[in-house]
Amino acid sequence: MHAIGIDIGGTKIAGAVVDEFGTIVREDRRPTPAGQAGLIEDVVVSMVERLSEGSDPVAVGVAAAGFIDSSQSTVYYAPNINWRNEPFRAKLEARIDVPVIIENDANAAGWAEFRYGAGRLVSDMLMLTIGTGVGGAIVAGDRLFRGGFGAGAEIGHMRVVPEGLPCGCGAHGCIEQYGSGRALLRMANELADARGIGQVLADVRAEKGELTGTDVGDLIQAGDAGALAALRQLGTWLGQACASFGAVLDPQLFVFGGGVAQSGEQLLEPIRHAYLENLPARGYHPEPEFAIAELVNDAGVVGAADLARIRYQEL
Repeated sequence: MHAIGIDIGGTKIAGAVVDEFGTIVREDRRPTPAGQAGLIEDVVVSMVERLSEGSDPVAVGVAAAGFIDSSQSTVYYAPNINWRNEPFRAKLEARIDVPVIIENDANAAGWAEFRYGAGRLVSDMLMLTIGTGVGGAIVAGDRLFRGGFGAGAEIGHMRVVPEGLPCGCGAHGCIEQYGSGRALLRMANELADARGIGQVLADVRAEKGELTGTDVGDLIQAGDAGALAALRQLGTWLGQACASFGAVLDPQLFVFGGGVAQSGEQLLEPIRHAYLENLPARGYHPEPEFAIAELVNDAGVVGAADLARIRYQEL
């Protein structure tokens, strides 16, 4: 039983035909029409038509960043696309002859990890996607948590520092400002300014004019003391946040995805340490597992397709 998953990103739109085992049968990629929300609909329809050839999909799932309503129909707000109360599902179903659902991109990725990746052996899981910002998904009792209005699980915007750094959401002190790829780069630059263990970071910055996320990632892999110190800072913030999440949600597993998570155990070690240091009733509370996401770049399309298939089966 094939379904199509579409993942709308800031620079590209990925699409795939996915079977019931989470295997990608066929895929496609197109550039995202920058600043042209109306053209995104045309690109998605074109991709679905092309991917449908010879596969007869039962449903289409579309993943996008933003707040999606509980009926998986309307995009309340999308930060990277000029969508405000956009009835995207209705527009697509008027042009596509199969059922459509719209899902938050982090939810779709988290669901894919739960069904086919690192979380496939648990019933309760929390995933954090560490990219430019911090995305998240919550699975509780084998079900994806969306909240009463559909806009829940915005994990990156939990406040961890009262009156802390300003966030793009309008608040201050969100974990996104302390646990994201952007935060890692800021920490690396601060260590470069201080020299000492940040000397190599400073040298790379002087040579290239600025530090990039790729530079910091390469130095982490090379074992540079300054880059690893920045990563430990990041992991400590994430571990503290996870202790708060754990107190409320009690997951069996925390999964970390996104570019920064490619650091693997070097990221997980400080996360575990900070989690245990901040865990309420430590020693008496069961301790969850911590893992790196397995599906990487395919998670969005696989999760969107699977959620669409499940919705079709429930109709």
